Amino acid sequence: MFWAVGLIPFALLIFLLFCVIKVFGSDALEGGSQVALLASSGVVVAISMLCYHMPWSRIEDAIVSNIKSIAMALLILLFIGAISGSWMVSGVVPTLIYYGLQILSPGLFLLVTCVICALVSLMTGSSWTTVATIGVALVGIGTVLGYSAPMTAGAIISGAYFGDKLSPLSDTTVVASSINDTPLFTHIRYMMITTIPSFVIACVIFLVISLSHESSATISAPDYADCLRSTFNINPWILMVPLATAVLIILRIPAILTLFISSLMAIVVALIAQPDIISGIGGGRDVVAQFKGAFISIYGTTTIDTGNESLNALVETHGMRGMLSTIFLICCSATFGGALTGSGMARSFTEMLARRLNRRTSIVASTVVTGLGANMATGDQYLSIILTSNLFKDLYKEKGFEGRLLSRSSEDSATVTSVLVPWNTCGMTQSMVLRVPTIDYLPYCFFNILSPLMSIVIAATGYKIFRRAPKEEVVV
Repeated sequence: MFWAVGLIPFALLIFLLFCVIKVFGSDALEGGSQVALLASSGVVVAISMLCYHMPWSRIEDAIVSNIKSIAMALLILLFIGAISGSWMVSGVVPTLIYYGLQILSPGLFLLVTCVICALVSLMTGSSWTTVATIGVALVGIGTVLGYSAPMTAGAIISGAYFGDKLSPLSDTTVVASSINDTPLFTHIRYMMITTIPSFVIACVIFLVISLSHESSATISAPDYADCLRSTFNINPWILMVPLATAVLIILRIPAILTLFISSLMAIVVALIAQPDIISGIGGGRDVVAQFKGAFISIYGTTTIDTGNESLNALVETHGMRGMLSTIFLICCSATFGGALTGSGMARSFTEMLARRLNRRTSIVASTVVTGLGANMATGDQYLSIILTSNLFKDLYKEKGFEGRLLSRSSEDSATVTSVLVPWNTCGMTQSMVLRVPTIDYLPYCFFNILSPLMSIVIAATGYKIFRRAPKEEVVV
């Protein structure tokens, strides 16, 4: 009955998070959610040590291991903060918005947004980079065209995670295929069976919403463009920064180096193209003020007066400092996930579930549910993929199913649903970068919602699912 006891921390966490969101609202990520995670972690430790006499060292090792595994992600988050500040102050994002307003049609905006993000993510293999760069600009364009930020964020995330999922450059794709002993391109081709139908349906939904959209913008697109041009030096050569960043990503330069170089290039461009803005941030006109303004753009809060209140809110950035609450939350989430893993609660629950599975559809459905549950428990998509694959690998072999079915099922769940969990590293990061609460954009992430459901549907049909001499007959 250890698995049943393991439900207590989950129930407590859900209850505490509900209370925190109810009381703190949009400020829930500033500390309340972190306390909820730590309190739930304490309950895991108490149950394990007091009721099952588990040594603290075992739980501590798991927590430390969990936090070590996300150390690089925390550094990447800081540099994403640097990108958000430097790209805005340098005029990169305003330039993308300005030219985007000239090209994108309100009647097709959400569809085009989803497709653009899918292509960028497919080429780069990084949903995080796609959202932090082109995604931020698209939120601005959507705001001007009268689309709500959550709606635009849903289209951005849907496209970004579709491309990430099918890209051979994606870390999650490589992890899912390798841990299940499936060749990379075999894994990608097999994922297309569930991923492409989900993406097509999502695109149709975005098209319908776009065609039926009635603008609620308080300022016209030309007026918005004029405000941008009067505030920033809008020039096509500024776009060399995102183009150079794309080249670095395609060349597979490590993410942290790519983000650092991109931030540095943006600050150089800011000093050349936006000297007045940099001086204003630094509080003077001399070299010292320029130096100070450049550094604040990277790590601190910057406010730029454009003459329009809504545009002022759009171009305000918080740099590296704006990522600190997210890093705080990720560390607390890793603590909770490590406590669950070290105590054995997570494994006992999944093993109990696995013992009751005999049918093809139920096996895949349980894999999908476990992927989502792992995202909620561990707070990290990589850990979720690894945990889900390890827990079900023997079961799939016993039932005679190919490794590619497990690798696809784990990606259909663990990868795409990570961004839908508010305390997951993906959910927290995209929420902070796009400045839209996870709960607000979740209903519009149609691809991320459809993908795990499509995995179950395809399993029910049995399409392209083969068996290798199972030990027992498997029926639908």
